[in-house]
Amino acid sequence: MKKPGILSRLFKPETKGLADPYPDLSAYFYGMAVSAGVTISAADALKMTPVASAMKVISEAAACLDLMVKEVAQDGSETDVPGHPLLALLQGAANDWTSGYELIRDLMIDALSDDRGGLAYVNRVDGVPIELIRYRSGVVNVDLDQNTGEPFYRINNIPYPSSDMIHLRAPFGRAPLNLACDAIGVAYVLQRHAASLFGKGARPSGALKFPQGMGEVSVKKAMAAWKSTHEADGESGKTAILHDGADFVPFTFTSTDAQFLENRKFQILEIARAFRVPPSMLFDLDRATWGNVEQLGKEFLTYCLEPWLRALEGALGRALFSESERGKFVIRFDRDDMTRADLSTRATTIAALIAVKVLNPNEGRAWLGMGPRAGGDEFENPNITIDKAAPDTVPPVNPAKGPTNAVE
Repeated sequence: MKKPGILSRLFKPETKGLADPYPDLSAYFYGMAVSAGVTISAADALKMTPVASAMKVISEAAACLDLMVKEVAQDGSETDVPGHPLLALLQGAANDWTSGYELIRDLMIDALSDDRGGLAYVNRVDGVPIELIRYRSGVVNVDLDQNTGEPFYRINNIPYPSSDMIHLRAPFGRAPLNLACDAIGVAYVLQRHAASLFGKGARPSGALKFPQGMGEVSVKKAMAAWKSTHEADGESGKTAILHDGADFVPFTFTSTDAQFLENRKFQILEIARAFRVPPSMLFDLDRATWGNVEQLGKEFLTYCLEPWLRALEGALGRALFSESERGKFVIRFDRDDMTRADLSTRATTIAALIAVKVLNPNEGRAWLGMGPRAGGDEFENPNITIDKAAPDTVPPVNPAKGPTNAVE
């Protein structure tokens, strides 16, 4: 490990303890106090179906994409390196108990929910990465230089260089889950009220009105009969029998009660905004049509997933490549699976690109997942190219008799 420079000696990184914990460590033990008047933890936030769905769609979409190692030429072009050793960790098994898919998914989830971000340790033998270990939240301490923002890492109070840590950080240094805590808190209160409404009768359908003169014994009998026929499990909906002149007065819903469902649906939009996920991907299909769902999917890739993929590519390349390999090799996610159109559109596009000689037939076949064919590497337009092997049909010329026919 390199020796600390002069800045590191003059400006010590900020350290935290239980007496002055990280904000996210306090939230882990005590929960986040939100403006809605409740305190919720990260585990409570994940019980909200829009929050869990948003985090799943982002993390799983990123983890489903294929990872590639590419070599960068001097002109800036990139060439695929299919046999690079890092692919065994990124596409196969990151370690003995974690697949590459699970590693990318969990790093994304940590970055979405924890202010520290997603963290994984690169275990090397003789300078070669042999396994990638993702630690649970709170195990890795991240101390930042107060002037430069350079991170310092400690695992079990043992310092590790940044070159051995994969660190995926969220914008603003705050996880989207924490930035949207107020919107999540409102949705949490609405969901809890809905559970009380149907589970414990928080909003009764009416009241029993007893005439004056009924004794306490008669009132108790009427209430017991009502509960046995309407509030017991499996007994709701039976014919009501009222005793001694009792009357049932139904309650009508106010305008606020009638808009309760609209309030809950609006919170889905708020959570979708916080995570930059189209509402249709959280199954809010009110404004989804056959024409705009595909466009919303493209916006999800461009404005939500692409920034995370760029950050992941940088974090993986910074930690997995040695100093001599940086700049020569890069890690790339294959976005083709996210932008792939239907077969008819793809076939038309590939045929047009072959016709204008942008692609050759073998490159077009590769886009369809097919192997190359003989003669498919030439750039020719199949619609106008003349067959060079066509026989000469001009009859031979006899100097004495002129042109002759094959049959006299």
